Amino acid sequence: MKANVGGIDKVLRVLVGIALVAWTLFFNGPIWAWIGVVAIATGFISFCPSYSLLGISTCKTKEE
Repeated sequence: MKANVGGIDKVLRVLVGIALVAWTLFFNGPIWAWIGVVAIATGFISFCPSYSLLGISTCKTKEE
């Protein structure tokens, strides 16, 4: 599993994920807002399976 989520992308994923989960827990948000758990997880592990399938990376990598 090579990291493909970096920088501002990680921060946004975690913040949006927390907001979605909080919405569900504290304000009776819709059930689909639990998708925030996935956003939080991909932010913390720096890997997004969808990015991998699409060949996208927001991670800074060293050119060799």
